[in-house]
Amino acid sequence: MKFKEHTVGILGIASVVNLILAILIFGVLNSNFSFLNDFISKLGAKGEPNALLFNLFGFVSVGILTSVFGFAYGRLQKDKLLSILLSLFGIGFAFTAVPVDFQVESSGYSKAHIVAICLGLAFWLFGLSRMGYNKKLNKKVRIRANIAAVLLTISIIGAAIELWSMPVTHRFVFGVVFGWILLTSIELISLKRV
Repeated sequence: MKFKEHTVGILGIASVVNLILAILIFGVLNSNFSFLNDFISKLGAKGEPNALLFNLFGFVSVGILTSVFGFAYGRLQKDKLLSILLSLFGIGFAFTAVPVDFQVESSGYSKAHIVAICLGLAFWLFGLSRMGYNKKLNKKVRIRANIAAVLLTISIIGAAIELWSMPVTHRFVFGVVFGWILLTSIELISLKRV
């Protein structure tokens, strides 16, 4: 199947817009949610108002869009492994719809939610690594992938050594991943068609 840059760019932008709208809409609808201090996952957590809807629109639909975007982007780069890695990130993101239970953090639901996040991010980092060292790719693509990988790594290390809180790390990671998708999508859309 052949993908066009413009179509792939639209998919990427749709995933970013979908995520932002879901966070804003469901964040406003949940009076207990703090945009500054809470995990985004709280919007879909067990017992939260509209949790099912947020999980469907904020995680599942965004994950599916991101998975298709990642698969198609890898195909555009003529790299099957990259397609698989970026697509698996989207699938992992979709599985974060398993609602975390903040009352019982050791519950099976909470563990499944965390595993989905960790696996998804691992696939994303492997995908960025694959792009970063691939000399066949455009230099700008490689640089953007390497910058995103470094920023993700710094954010995770910063949380591990308690320089900042996990909710701050959470937002930073979301910003880096979906910022990369947005910038890449805009570039794809703006490419001159031959």
